[in-house]
Amino acid sequence: MTENEIGKIVVDAAYRVHSRLGPGLLESVYEATLAYELRKRCLSVRRQVAIPIRYDDLEFEEGFRVDLIVEDLVIVEIKSVEALNPVHGKQLLTYLRLADKRLGVPDQLWRGVDQSGMHRIVNGAEDWGTRRAKDAPKR
Repeated sequence: MTENEIGKIVVDAAYRVHSRLGPGLLESVYEATLAYELRKRCLSVRRQVAIPIRYDDLEFEEGFRVDLIVEDLVIVEIKSVEALNPVHGKQLLTYLRLADKRLGVPDQLWRGVDQSGMHRIVNGAEDWGTRRAKDAPKR
């Protein structure tokens, strides 16, 4: 199964969880129920996975924890906030890079059943914010 196929299943499962529970719960509740929903779909899911930081020749256990890793390919980062900020995408991109993963889904729970809070972050994709104006495509 590819990252894209898994990503589609994650978005569908998250939509189901959001439509059944609604907004306003703790991130840990959404994490547990989304993990359950994904496992019902026969996907392997790990919760609160510690990712160490490698710096020079050292490894620091004080790295970070990702909310969910699905099929050891896709990181799901759950945010119970009113709006995703650009820093959330940058954070997930850093998580992907440091965990050596290619696809991440920042799941914005505050919006409830509205799927517009679900996006994809791809490690290795060009960041539009860093492109020079002359290189941007013409509209």
